[in-house]
Amino acid sequence: MTAYWALLFMAIIFATFEKKVINRNVSLRLSSFPVIWLVMFLVITFLIGFRFEVGGDWRAYLGYLERVNNLEFREVLLLGDPGYQILNYIAANLGGGIFAVNLMSGAFFSFGLFVLCSNQPRPMLALVAAIPYMTIVLAMGYTRQSVALGFVMIGLCSLINKSIFNFSIWILFAALFHKSAILMIPLAGLLSSKNRWLGIVWITIAVIGSYLTLLQDSVDKLYTNYIVAEYQSDGALIRIIMCVFPATFFLFYRKLFKMSIKETQLWTWFSILSFVSFILFFLTSASTAIDRVALYLLPLQLVIFSHLPEVLGGEKKSNIHWILIISCYYVSVQFVWLFFANYAYLWVPYQFYPFTLL
Repeated sequence: MTAYWALLFMAIIFATFEKKVINRNVSLRLSSFPVIWLVMFLVITFLIGFRFEVGGDWRAYLGYLERVNNLEFREVLLLGDPGYQILNYIAANLGGGIFAVNLMSGAFFSFGLFVLCSNQPRPMLALVAAIPYMTIVLAMGYTRQSVALGFVMIGLCSLINKSIFNFSIWILFAALFHKSAILMIPLAGLLSSKNRWLGIVWITIAVIGSYLTLLQDSVDKLYTNYIVAEYQSDGALIRIIMCVFPATFFLFYRKLFKMSIKETQLWTWFSILSFVSFILFFLTSASTAIDRVALYLLPLQLVIFSHLPEVLGGEKKSNIHWILIISCYYVSVQFVWLFFANYAYLWVPYQFYPFTLL
């Protein structure tokens, strides 16, 4: 597990010495520290891409790759989650195996993560919040949904930038990798202030079109697997509480957060949805369905904790003590998961593919 700790502490060191981004203008750009971000991007992408027998669904994803062998391209598109199947098709025909698939998936996830982080007042602190669960557990365990989340995070930046069309396009890309991402589209309607009816019409068209092309053949299966079977997701309550914690703080003190109106609206809805997920967890035994949807709420942690040093400290202070406190919190999160989570053994030890040949 040395790789996990090295990644987290590398981000903490960078977060400790970074300067607060002033006059933020949310866009699809990366941070003003290209060298640092390039290093972190490559490290995270390679750790995700070249992992060997790491993650709870490792063997299941090998099955995806084997299934596309000797299939025509049009047949691959009919297997479900066409975006991910295309990556398998590329790897099967050009070589590279599961490592090529994971490397491409890791790059998509990392790019989306870095776009969201780079638009926060403390980008590296946001990255610290993303490492213990979003990067290590999600990106190295649930490949398809991690790619979907990567595109969702880019879409959220587009939505804050008042582009409903671009947001919908990014969500459509996300749904090509995991159909559950379609559930994010209604956010555009909740945040539309001008031309509300036009926004509602566009969202309706997008939802219907996405349903017909992506979900129609899978609704019964999803309902059977997640609701009727009442699958249980280990640790779902803890993950939801980790979103409820910053959500509570934000709802009580959101006037202290230096955000645009759109940002405030977006993260207010994310906070409300966190509480809704928490309540639904106790009203139904289908925790897996709630957990998989709640994974899209994880960006809330990155955003709130990135703003927190200035909210709790002051705009003109270094607030280094708050940065260290938040960092210690995520060190604790990673420690508890690695040593006490029921399925952590599927991630430990971390094995890097080239080194497994030695």
